[in-house]
Amino acid sequence: MNQNLIVNRQILLASRPVGAPTPSNFNFTETVIPKPQQGEVLLRTVYLSLDPYMRGRMSDAESYAEPVAIGEAMVGGCVCRVEQSLNSDFEQGDWVVAFAGWQDYSLSDGSQLIKLSPEMANPSYALGILGMPGLTAYMGLLDIGQPKAGDTVVVAAATGAVGSLVGQIAKLTGCKVIGIAGGTDKCLYACETLGFDACIDHYQDDFAQQLAASCEQGIDVYFENVGGKVFDAVMPLLNPAARVPVCGLISQYNATHLPEGPDRLSALMALLLIKRIKMQGFIVFDDYGHRYGEFFSAMQQWLAQGRLIYKEDKVEGLANAVPAFIGLLQGENFGKLVVRVGPDHLA
Repeated sequence: MNQNLIVNRQILLASRPVGAPTPSNFNFTETVIPKPQQGEVLLRTVYLSLDPYMRGRMSDAESYAEPVAIGEAMVGGCVCRVEQSLNSDFEQGDWVVAFAGWQDYSLSDGSQLIKLSPEMANPSYALGILGMPGLTAYMGLLDIGQPKAGDTVVVAAATGAVGSLVGQIAKLTGCKVIGIAGGTDKCLYACETLGFDACIDHYQDDFAQQLAASCEQGIDVYFENVGGKVFDAVMPLLNPAARVPVCGLISQYNATHLPEGPDRLSALMALLLIKRIKMQGFIVFDDYGHRYGEFFSAMQQWLAQGRLIYKEDKVEGLANAVPAFIGLLQGENFGKLVVRVGPDHLA
């Protein structure tokens, strides 16, 4: 069934996954469309963002945000149309960004909505280059990484929503940029289209050796969003006073136990001390939400000038959100993953 004016399709969390999520962890259902009360707006989801952090919200382990409850709609950022408004700050037809989740319709009192310009050519970009991934790349690199011209910057998941922007912004600041990605096609895209100086395929048996050969002057900034064997290869290459912004660890999200092999924690702690390395995690809207305007202005200007290239991996239909999300955690997406839930205008 396509999006319509009769029912509200939802994808609920049916059970908490052990290891990688499977389709059985989700439940596709239909319910009535909610009715707005005074001060509220009814939102219709047009685009849904799929992001790695959602795997953490499926778990009830302690984290920076509350988990999704069993039987609740999966969480997620969306670009929505205002279908009905009983709030004087919004009109029917407005484009807004909302944390509306995996469903067709939701209600909001307006307090957490970001209104978009009606002239915005690509509203879905507000979920990527002009949204949370873009803000993550911009602030993580520039505020924590603090790259300087001539630095060597390494970024994992180099063709993903965050990594592709980290590398391009680093090039704009005059850095040498080495990407890490999974597969030949992604590595070619990073170099030939995004302008990285090199990109190493982490599926190769000699991955660590190739990375070391590409970073002959060591690594000054490593943007961490993967962890695992990628970070193992990066560790010995970090220069004194290197900076390591940490926004995610996608290789570990489905893990059910600690990785095999020796305990690397003592070696990491010694490295941080001896080389005076700065390693800082951040939760982007908690730490940098107040600087969204600064980011949006800079990113929009670079985009308009053609200085940044942005790629979307767009999936059609809410029913395809589950397989797309499972694929995302396995590195199958190529670019920012967005689900087209409904049309711009619903007749």
